[in-house]
Amino acid sequence: MRVRDLGVVIGGGTPGPANAITDVAGVRVGHTTVIRGDGPLRVGEGPVRTGVTVILPHAGSIFDEPLYAGHHWLNGNGELTGMAWVREGGMLTTPIALTNSHSVGVVRDALIEIEVRGRGRGAWGLPVVGETWDGVLNDIDGQHVTAAHVREAYDAATTGPVAEGNVGGGTGMICHGFKGGIGTASRVVDGGWTVGVLVQANHGRRERLTVAGVPVVIDDVPRPVPPEFEGAGSIIGIVATDAPLLPHQCRRLAQRAGLGVARTGGAGENTSGDGFLAFSTANRGHLPSDALGVQPPRVLTVDVLPDAYIDPLFYGAIEATEEAIVNALLAAETMTGRDDITAHALPQDRLLAALTRR
Repeated sequence: MRVRDLGVVIGGGTPGPANAITDVAGVRVGHTTVIRGDGPLRVGEGPVRTGVTVILPHAGSIFDEPLYAGHHWLNGNGELTGMAWVREGGMLTTPIALTNSHSVGVVRDALIEIEVRGRGRGAWGLPVVGETWDGVLNDIDGQHVTAAHVREAYDAATTGPVAEGNVGGGTGMICHGFKGGIGTASRVVDGGWTVGVLVQANHGRRERLTVAGVPVVIDDVPRPVPPEFEGAGSIIGIVATDAPLLPHQCRRLAQRAGLGVARTGGAGENTSGDGFLAFSTANRGHLPSDALGVQPPRVLTVDVLPDAYIDPLFYGAIEATEEAIVNALLAAETMTGRDDITAHALPQDRLLAALTRR
């Protein structure tokens, strides 16, 4: 179930064919979901409710054909590796992966292994891996995500519709006091450009949840954690576009994803890690790759969208982020994890009732 399946339209923009980040040509997404065990927590054994999601930015090798990129933190109590080089060099040079907080290292190393495997020779890369905390439902200290899981998600990455909810890196996540996870959406904006967003949603307080501008008050569904602990989670958002943007414009686009979080009631709380990365596929093949070891020309020619035409992309990123979060909530199913803690799905009938009372 997605929000538009309920007849609810968020914003005035037009989604792409799949209403997903994969509507940006060449972008592919793959998941590995790891679920096993029930009952009391036994660190290293389970129960396990976790996974990994991999985003491939274009149809070729991102190691050989980097893209302009930029990032933004709404609140920095989180991790998105490789951002020092994105900030300094303005380029995305590796795939992107999302997982739980304690599995960032193994996922990062696995992406390096994939690069070496693909080249068969020496490689250089600073992989981009984002995380959110799934320790409410998952044996997070057991570090159950393996390199094999990363390779599986990488090899499964495809275009078209994207699985949402309790999948991949979003498997054990909680959002606004309900079951959360992976969500995605897109917008086709003036000029024919596409903006796509994918989120790993593990943030927000229940009493702040807002959908399509309407406060959603659902108090009688049991919460997985006490209200005072809600808002301690995080959200990672990946924004893709085929508009020809320079690195500083990608950073500005990433910043707008934070406004989409705010429209659903997120506030970048003190203990939340809210990070966003935006990249442009437009100049693929025009940018030099340090990995290739080839001397680039002294002058590069790239396509650039003048800032005078960038506002529609901003609006698209805001709306797609908002819709991706709601899609994550609606796609997620009730899940019972460690110590029999249950995160309940957002009730669709109750959501519709709240929206029709506006």
